[in-house]
Amino acid sequence: MGLPLRITFNDKDYVYQIVNSRLINQNTTELELLLNGEKLQLTKQNTIWIQKEGEHHTLDPQFVQALGRSVSLRLRM
Repeated sequence: MGLPLRITFNDKDYVYQIVNSRLINQNTTELELLLNGEKLQLTKQNTIWIQKEGEHHTLDPQFVQALGRSVSLRLRM
């Protein structure tokens, strides 16, 4: 697990961590993150990041897209 990363969405700060960044490369279509201590799985469909089905807490789709883009830009996916 990596260092805590920050993202600001709608004037609110969030802290997240990438669970296993060593397995991420340019062809990665799934991410596992810790957001405020809770596991979150994201899936990339075409160019859009969505929350994996079956998650307990449904997040705003724009926030999920922002998280996916943040990781993509940091790790050059």
